[in-house]
Amino acid sequence: MFLHKPVLVIAKKEIRDSLRNRWVVFISLIFLLLSLSVTFASSAVVGQLSLPELNLLISSLSTISVFIIPLAAMLVSYDAFVGEDESGTLLLLLSYPLSRFQILLGKLIGHSVIMSFTICFAFGLTAILLLMFGEHYDIAATISQFGQFIFTSILLAIIFILLGYIVSLKATEKAKAVATVLFVWFLFVLIYDLLLLTLLVADLAFINQYIINVLIALNPTDLYRAINLIGTDAGSGSLAIISASDWGKTGLYIVMGLWLVGLAFVANFIFGRRQL
Repeated sequence: MFLHKPVLVIAKKEIRDSLRNRWVVFISLIFLLLSLSVTFASSAVVGQLSLPELNLLISSLSTISVFIIPLAAMLVSYDAFVGEDESGTLLLLLSYPLSRFQILLGKLIGHSVIMSFTICFAFGLTAILLLMFGEHYDIAATISQFGQFIFTSILLAIIFILLGYIVSLKATEKAKAVATVLFVWFLFVLIYDLLLLTLLVADLAFINQYIINVLIALNPTDLYRAINLIGTDAGSGSLAIISASDWGKTGLYIVMGLWLVGLAFVANFIFGRRQL
């Protein structure tokens, strides 16, 4: 059984380290300020204060969170291996009767708990305040949409935690790992979407809905937005194209699951071949 005591000890260590350096508090405050600003102050740009429609709110939160969550997740995990290698604790950890997969799993559990707590705290509190002060919000719809938003945000965070592990396992120095995770974030969050939008605007003859679905599947950030926007009329422009995926939420969740399994396999494979 992989979740025996040593695995949980590693997970607790990662959680304690994040609590000690105030990383959990910092991320929680960033997410909370972001969520509250979008929810309660976004209407100020048009000269009035009013709460947005639920679909528009989820659309806005998804669009902004797709920039913040991946970056936060990779900054949590980028030094998980290269940092311990530099300090000499990774070699000590490998001297214990643990497989490398169990070490990887323990770290993943710890970092996933950190990101899950911060996401649930920030966006869960926003949903509660929204129901308290927004009289026109349906309770069941609000809980359902925010529940899906929080769940997909956690999945997105875990995917980028695993990407951070892959960078950490391949890097030889922490400085190089930082530079690489910033490049990975820039590639997935900005460059890929820009190229995708360019292809769609160009209206090339070979671009059909199937090609668009495949292009969305190749980027977890687009999968994240598609799941949260599909079936709503909140999307416009490029968001409308993303939300028009005909794979359905089940299909998109399956693809997101494949990203998780695939990245975990790659990280474990690299760790298994890593020479210390």
